[in-house]
Amino acid sequence: MRIPILKLYDCLLVSIQWELDDATALQFQEDLLHKIHETSANGVVIDLTSIDFIDSFIAKVLGDVISMSKLMGAKVVITGIQPAVAITLIELGITLEDVLTALDLEKGLEKLQQELGE
Repeated sequence: MRIPILKLYDCLLVSIQWELDDATALQFQEDLLHKIHETSANGVVIDLTSIDFIDSFIAKVLGDVISMSKLMGAKVVITGIQPAVAITLIELGITLEDVLTALDLEKGLEKLQQELGE
């Protein structure tokens, strides 16, 4: 099952609506990077509001997606991190340094627009 990636102006919006398995996470990584390349997107908002649980592999893939997106010139904002996910990330030692975050999608879009100077 593929995660939809929507284009809004020069940004991509991703709302992950179900718990990710390893194969879906890797497919998402590939799909997002291809979409950044083909649309020349300057920013990406990844909404995790529906995710209640994250394991170490999915957390690593998420961190990799953020780093790879930055290498391709796109700023990334993560939104909707649930308390259990935040706790798990810290317990796993995954800090996602220099990652922009926001409480919800609306605030994430505003933060991304500020970062892009729009």
